[in-house]
Amino acid sequence: MNKSSLGAVAATLVLGMACAQAAVGADEAAKLKGELTPTGAEKAGNKAGTIPAWDGGYTKAPAGYKEGEPRPDPYANEKPLLSISAKNMDQHADKLTEGVKALMKKYPSYRIDVYPSHRTAAMPQWAYENTFKNATRCKTKDGGQSIEGCHGGVPFPIPKTGHELMWNHLLAWKGQASTMLFRLFVTTSDGKSTMASDGLAEVQSPYWFKDGSPDKFNGDFHNLMLVTYGPPFKAGESILLRDTINADKGRQAWQYLVGQRRTRKAPTLGYDTPDSVASGAFYFDEAYGFSGSLDRYDWKIIGKKELYVPYNSNRTWLAKAPDLLGPQHLNPDHVRWELHRVWEVEATVAPGKRHAVPKRRYYLDEDTYNMVLSDMWDGQGQIWRVGYTLPMAMPDVPGSVAQTFGLYNLLANTYVLANYPGEKAYQYKQLPPFSDSYFTPENLAAKGSR
Repeated sequence: MNKSSLGAVAATLVLGMACAQAAVGADEAAKLKGELTPTGAEKAGNKAGTIPAWDGGYTKAPAGYKEGEPRPDPYANEKPLLSISAKNMDQHADKLTEGVKALMKKYPSYRIDVYPSHRTAAMPQWAYENTFKNATRCKTKDGGQSIEGCHGGVPFPIPKTGHELMWNHLLAWKGQASTMLFRLFVTTSDGKSTMASDGLAEVQSPYWFKDGSPDKFNGDFHNLMLVTYGPPFKAGESILLRDTINADKGRQAWQYLVGQRRTRKAPTLGYDTPDSVASGAFYFDEAYGFSGSLDRYDWKIIGKKELYVPYNSNRTWLAKAPDLLGPQHLNPDHVRWELHRVWEVEATVAPGKRHAVPKRRYYLDEDTYNMVLSDMWDGQGQIWRVGYTLPMAMPDVPGSVAQTFGLYNLLANTYVLANYPGEKAYQYKQLPPFSDSYFTPENLAAKGSR
C-alpha cells in the first residue's frame, strides 16, 4: 500500500472516530436491570454502610401537596452525624473536595453538617425504559461535542468518557417543562448581600417529552425564557436560550433590551461571558454548575469516589434570605450535606481554544448526574472558584432536581446564590409542555415589554 493509500485509510479512521462513538453492547446494558440502578448507578450501598442501597427513590408526595408549593423537608427531624470545619477537616480530607477544603481554610466560620445519606433519586418508569434503550443506541459524535440516537432518558447510563458524563449532566432529568419564581443574590467582599435579580424562569426540555423519540426530536434539549422583574433598573430585561445536542448549531440566544425596546441576537451569552443576570458575578457557563457547549475543553474521567456533597436541600428553600445569607458564605445551619458516590471529571482548555478558567474539576452525583460541586483553578494554579448546586428532593416530579446553584470566588472574596425561590408565591412548578412558538424571539419581546 502506497503512502497516499495509507493516508486515506488513516483519514477515514479518524473521520469515523469523530463521527460517532459506539454505545455499549446488549450484555453490558443488561446490568441496568441487575447490579446497576435503571440510570446506571451502583445499586448496592457501600461496604461501610454509610451509603444505603438504592430502593427506588423518594416518589410519594406528602398528603395534600399541591404543585408549586414549598416542598417539605422529608428529613427535618434528623440531626447531623458530624460537623466538619478547618479544625477537623484533616480527619475527613479524603471525602472533601479541594474547593471545600479551601473554603474551610479561608473562612473559620465555614463548616459542613453531614446528615444520614438518602438516595432520593427517581424518574418515571417510561424514562427508565428510555434509558435502557439509550444505553445501546445513544452515541457521541463530532469528537464528543454532539450526540445522536438519544431521547427521553439518561443518554449514557454506563458512561465511558468525560464527554458522555457531561452530556448526562446537561440532560439531567428535571421534568418536561416548568416555571419558577426566583431571586439571585450577590454577597460582596464587605459582607453585604444584594439582590441582583428578581424574576421568572420558564424552562422546557423537549429531549424529555414523554411521547417523543430520537426521530421526532429536533435537537433543542433546553429552552429557557427568563424575564427580570427587579431591581427597578433591570425590570423588563429578558433572555431566551435554546441549547442543542448538535455542535454545528451551538447555543442560540436572544436578549430583549428595554432601552431599545427590541430583541437582538446575542451570540455572546455563553462560555466565559459574565452573566448579566448575576451582574457579572459568574460566567454564563457556570449556571447549574455547567451549561452550554462542551467545545472549549478536553474532558477526562478521573474516576468515582465517595464525597460529602450538598443533597436533599429542601431546608434551604424553606429558609428566609436574611437567615440563609451569611457575610462570607451560606449559613451552614440551612445547608444539608450527605455522603454520596460521585463521578469526578476534569476539564482542561482544549488546544487552540481559550477560556478565563483554564482548569476545572466537576463532581457529578452517580444517581442523577447532577453536578453537585466544582473546583476551578486560575492560570497560576490557585483554587479560584468553587461552584455548588443544592439538589432538592421532589417526589412530585419525581426526582432529585438541582435548580438552585451558586459560586464562591475565593480571590475576590464574594459569593453568589442563584435560582433561590424561598419566600416566593410558588416555587418549582411542573407544567404541561409549552407550544412550539413559545420559546421564540417574538414572544421574548412581548414578555419583556409588559
